[in-house]
Amino acid sequence: MPSSRRPRFPRSLSAARRWRSAVVVCAFLATAGAGVGVALQLPPAGAREVVADGFVAQPPAPVAPSVSSSPALAAPPRSPAPVLSLPGPVPARGTGGFGYDDRAGGVLGRGGELRRFRVAVERGVGEDVRAFGDAVQRALAGPGSWVDSGRLRLQRVTPGSRYDFTIYLASRDTAGRLCGAGGIDIRKGGVPYTSCRVPGKVVLNLDRWRTSAPHLVAAGMPLDSYRLYVVNHEVGHQLGHHHEACPGAGRAAPVMQQQTLFLDGCRPNPWPYLGGKRYTGPAL
Repeated sequence: MPSSRRPRFPRSLSAARRWRSAVVVCAFLATAGAGVGVALQLPPAGAREVVADGFVAQPPAPVAPSVSSSPALAAPPRSPAPVLSLPGPVPARGTGGFGYDDRAGGVLGRGGELRRFRVAVERGVGEDVRAFGDAVQRALAGPGSWVDSGRLRLQRVTPGSRYDFTIYLASRDTAGRLCGAGGIDIRKGGVPYTSCRVPGKVVLNLDRWRTSAPHLVAAGMPLDSYRLYVVNHEVGHQLGHHHEACPGAGRAAPVMQQQTLFLDGCRPNPWPYLGGKRYTGPAL
């Protein structure tokens, strides 16, 4: 038979509603709490330091660069060794005719008499006349060249201009012929060896221009320095200067010393002026 007891219900509708609200709120708070926990565990990508509600997340420790990638430990580049002599055979003769540098150069020197010169290279010897003109210009511009006296100026001029002398680069056979015509024998062992100056002509021997001289190579004189020397030495003759001797063992050789033939204990030197002063040796 049916029970006479009645089922239990909340005492009032409002009490039932409060009970259901409490259950929903607790479930929400539990879910939200889990979400907050996840947010605090995941700082934004790339952040150096994230602070949220007192929580500090440190980024991963940086990886130190390897020793091999450190520029401070890289070996410094080595300077190339100076060229002392050019390899290969040197033409013994060319066509006998000359091509001229067609460029006018600036005036070299601060004051004094102006001497004008041309620059020429024998055809058929494989040398560029403009490159030779540039080398001559460097030698005569200094610092240390003849114009450092303050009483001389030099200028390269074009072939059709008025000039005082010409600087030639010639094969050994042509150099021997030009020097011999002016009464100067440049032979060594029967072969035209040195350079020379005859009136109005400074003649540079292609053999020496390309290979210098054995004792200068042994002394470590760069070929570029030898070229400075031979230009200043032979132009010095054109300007009226004569040969000089070594002033003492270990000292710089005067530019008017015949360094192509010997050093006599001196050190190679391409300049007539050192430290702004004319440098000389005993007259010969």
